[in-house]
Amino acid sequence: MTEAVRIRDLRFRYRHAPAPALRGVDFDLARGEYCCIMGPTGAGKTTFARCINGIVPHFFKGEISGEVSVFGTGTLKRKVAEISRDVGMILQDFESQIFSTDVLLEVAFGMENLGVPRGEMKTRVRQALDTVGLAGFEHRETAGLSGGEKQRLAIASVLAMRPGLLVFDEPTTDLDPVGKAEVFSLLRRIADQGRTVVLIEHEAQQAQTAGRIHLMRDGVWAAQGAPHEILGDPDLLESNSVRPPDLAVIADHLGVALPDLSLDAAEQALKRIQLRWDEHKYEGVIASTGAPSGEDLFAIEGLTFSYGHDRPALRDLELRIGEGEFVAIVGPNGSGKTTLVKHLNGLLRPGRGRVRFKDADLAGMGVSELGRRIGFVFQNPDHQIFCATCREEIEFGLRNYGYAPSDWPRRVEGALARVALDGYGDRDPFVLTKGERQRLAVASVLACEPEVIILDEPTTGLDYPEQAAMMDLLRSLHAQGHTVIIVTHTMWVVARYAPRTVLMIDGKIAADGDTRAVMHDAGLLSRARLAAPGAALLASRLGRRLLTPGEFKLCTIPGGG
Repeated sequence: MTEAVRIRDLRFRYRHAPAPALRGVDFDLARGEYCCIMGPTGAGKTTFARCINGIVPHFFKGEISGEVSVFGTGTLKRKVAEISRDVGMILQDFESQIFSTDVLLEVAFGMENLGVPRGEMKTRVRQALDTVGLAGFEHRETAGLSGGEKQRLAIASVLAMRPGLLVFDEPTTDLDPVGKAEVFSLLRRIADQGRTVVLIEHEAQQAQTAGRIHLMRDGVWAAQGAPHEILGDPDLLESNSVRPPDLAVIADHLGVALPDLSLDAAEQALKRIQLRWDEHKYEGVIASTGAPSGEDLFAIEGLTFSYGHDRPALRDLELRIGEGEFVAIVGPNGSGKTTLVKHLNGLLRPGRGRVRFKDADLAGMGVSELGRRIGFVFQNPDHQIFCATCREEIEFGLRNYGYAPSDWPRRVEGALARVALDGYGDRDPFVLTKGERQRLAVASVLACEPEVIILDEPTTGLDYPEQAAMMDLLRSLHAQGHTVIIVTHTMWVVARYAPRTVLMIDGKIAADGDTRAVMHDAGLLSRARLAAPGAALLASRLGRRLLTPGEFKLCTIPGGG
């Protein structure tokens, strides 16, 4: 049987790049196989995917050599339009893949280019939208969808074309945990139905559904094997910038071998060794609380807001956030999280109700004053970066907020230093990595020394070291007195960093308080399409209320009883 993908000695260097992106890669993928590729930012994963569907070298130019064959036909001299019949790709920047004004037209767009009959298109549109959980969205405007809904739409538009090979470049970055699980279950079903899947992914937990895993680093394979072999080795994963699954870290610490990374296997293994606890340390850990403290910084009263649809995005919402807090706002896609935080800095104005900041009605405050006092970092840093150098990017806000030019150098250099971008002042922002651009967006906010820093999905699209660096930066800023508010779907981030969690469902606050309490309310999280991290789930089975592998390490005694 013809292989789906055959690659031999593939090498590629982007035009003007100082080093090759790929350095002699061999790869074989059988029809119906499901392979996951992992590794740090800049490893060459996306370049590898672009070679499979012909975007490299036909759109992204450079020096290429080697062999790339898809379903028995070479791609290096084949037109991308021809390759698209065989290979569908979900881009990492999924928004750049959406062209049409409404959902139905977007899903039909690719099929129109392939000449699919109109009647067949209608059937495929319906099936694709149902598959990704967007049934009934046909006439919604694409611009009005949430980030997660846009991501589902991009997946649906490719599924509707029914290519034999599907390449997914981090396809679930903006989806809630249950949404992620549904997509990865879908990928497994697609492979079981005979189509071939290549997945590029940062999250180890999601890679377990694949048949095999390749780790890429510096344009070559660093390791490859079955999921339990790769994902069960925390040192191997961390050395390749992948966050190990909680259960693998806990098992490694306790010297326990797991047949697989399921909760059942971990629970049985720990019960077999008669796991011992340091009760004094355990009591100290769970005594911590994230309950609101200090005077109110924000007071939200009866907030209702609608984008014009029949269903309001926010409904009679009540919330108070105290000075100096670190708060995570979580919830399913479309629950109103981003809409809420955009009311905290005046980007949106209430349809009904009010938002108060330090006893002043936010609606009566000027944009300049709000910008100085309440910093906002968007989900996609590229939505707020547009200057030619990092220095100019930071100076832009200082200029608009009326800071004296004589004070700019101190503020610029200080902000760059605080986000570990020392010496980057003259660099072009658009040649930086995603993580560096995210930190630059934070620096442009920090230069104004705001009281509050709000970040919408601050770890999206970053590898594990970049995620940890970003969150450690926020923890440091919080320790320095800043109030920090994050919107996120990344539950391990919430468990590790945020003392207080606000959980939203359908435009309302369903829970608000200590993160530990929220994480261990399984029924509540299930209603919100969320799932606690593996460490918290395992702890619950053992009758404990821990949140992270670090807490397990602190409170347990290796060696068993």
